[in-house]
Amino acid sequence: MNNYETVFILTPVLSDVQMKEAVEKFKAILTAEGAKIVNEENWGLRKLAYPIQKKSTGFYAMLEFEADPAVIAKLELNFRRDERVIRFLTFRQDKFAHEYAQKRRKLKSPKKEEVKEN
Repeated sequence: MNNYETVFILTPVLSDVQMKEAVEKFKAILTAEGAKIVNEENWGLRKLAYPIQKKSTGFYAMLEFEADPAVIAKLELNFRRDERVIRFLTFRQDKFAHEYAQKRRKLKSPKKEEVKEN
């Protein structure tokens, strides 16, 4: 099992419900193939660095997961087939990227607990 991170951009014409539905679809594909979702982040609507398909904004989402290499081909095939996805990037984390991701998650989690306590 390798550690992977995938970031994908969804078309901005989707509603919030449709955007969350698309993210859930890709999470379901991963879990059906035996991958373990480690972290999910919704970065929201952001401006693109350059226009893609005549669109200047997009919904960004990031998934961190543990999976076998064969799962990546199936995930990327589904990214290509889905019209809602305008760009995606999946990469295997080396040990340094994995450690950094763990530290980043630990730094974010106490902030959420502080908000809940107040």
